[in-house]
Amino acid sequence: MELMEMILSQKNLEEAMKAVKSNKGAPGIDNMTVNEIDEYFKENMDEIKTSIMNKKYEPLPVRRVYIPKPNGKERPLGIPAVKDRVIQQAVAQVLSAMYDEHFSEHSHGFRPNRSASGAVAEALSYLNQGYEWVIDLDIEKFFDKVNHDKLISIIRERVKDDVTLHLLRKILQAGVLEKGLVSPSEEGVPQGGPSSPILSNIYLDKFDKELESRGLRFVRYADDVNIFVKSEMAADRVMKSVSSWLERKLFLKVSATKTKVVRPTKSIFLGFTFWRGSEGWKCKPANDRKKRLYDKIRAVLCRKKAVAIPLAITFMKVNEITRGWINYFRIGSMKGFMEKYGQWLRHKIRVIIIKQWKNCETIYKNLWKLNRMFKCNLTDVDIRKVSGSRLGWYRRCGLSTANYLLSPQILAMKGADRPGLVNPLEYYLSN
Repeated sequence: MELMEMILSQKNLEEAMKAVKSNKGAPGIDNMTVNEIDEYFKENMDEIKTSIMNKKYEPLPVRRVYIPKPNGKERPLGIPAVKDRVIQQAVAQVLSAMYDEHFSEHSHGFRPNRSASGAVAEALSYLNQGYEWVIDLDIEKFFDKVNHDKLISIIRERVKDDVTLHLLRKILQAGVLEKGLVSPSEEGVPQGGPSSPILSNIYLDKFDKELESRGLRFVRYADDVNIFVKSEMAADRVMKSVSSWLERKLFLKVSATKTKVVRPTKSIFLGFTFWRGSEGWKCKPANDRKKRLYDKIRAVLCRKKAVAIPLAITFMKVNEITRGWINYFRIGSMKGFMEKYGQWLRHKIRVIIIKQWKNCETIYKNLWKLNRMFKCNLTDVDIRKVSGSRLGWYRRCGLSTANYLLSPQILAMKGADRPGLVNPLEYYLSN
């Protein structure tokens, strides 16, 4: 079966449409939404297939948007039209199945049954084998600098179908619409499109094979690459050598300022840093990732906004952020941080709850109700210290009475209309 026939098979296209719809996403320049996919392809499927087979398919230019990065800069993304996303997804599914078994075992990004956790676990294994010098390699604007001719020549080594190669080049050269002007795409892969992950892995697989041929220990997740060696002298030599190879063979520039040789404790890989305990090297979340978690929760628990919306919505948002963060960093050591974060989180939640009760009488009434319901045996004086206090909201919610009546156990209980508040430490230790 020709490769393009596999790409355009009914089953593969249906899976592609399902994936695009589940990913949702904004419309491209034609303003078509993901909800219109089924009807559009039902009416135009034959025409689309014919145009692709005859090498006449013309993808629309991608819509350029910018998303903020944690360092204050912006990352450019290209949003393809929905119909082009379906075609890209159909191509990506077939190429992924075709290439994945040939990729390096040290490549973890955008591959089935692989994750950032696996990449970090492999990095730890090298550290514990004594490879304690890390080359943190930073490829400048990788997704924007991929050479089209080189990429197509790499794909041609395994793909012999001219129609597929023609379609891939058309996808790469679709152009970009920004500020009302369309500019040609002379290099780079369409970051934000479904084909970007597989194309980037195909391109950088050449780099993986080169590192393997040199017998180097390395881990790659997309364009994040860490190489592990045993001495600083070897690290400096390898860094210069592989940087030169990338520029000569793949036409990629390595950042002179961001690429560095560091000790594991100074290394940050996929949000993790490393520390050495009595049992060897371990990982933990980097400080900037902890700060990002606090910043995200602060935005949700902004007092003026949070008191104006139902507690159920606030709890749902907080739980989603907290669980997602813990699930990603679960392999790291963070028991102490989870305990500290949990205390801070519950304090913020108590402030919102008590402020929603507004006046002294309601605060007294609700606290007394909790006291009676959970048999806390607090006195009337204890409760009035919170309800009638002239202290600010934040300070009065730090009093022992508020902490006791709105304890972690009580906050974690599900209400009739809301979920319980996740206990970060318990959730982290549960698996």
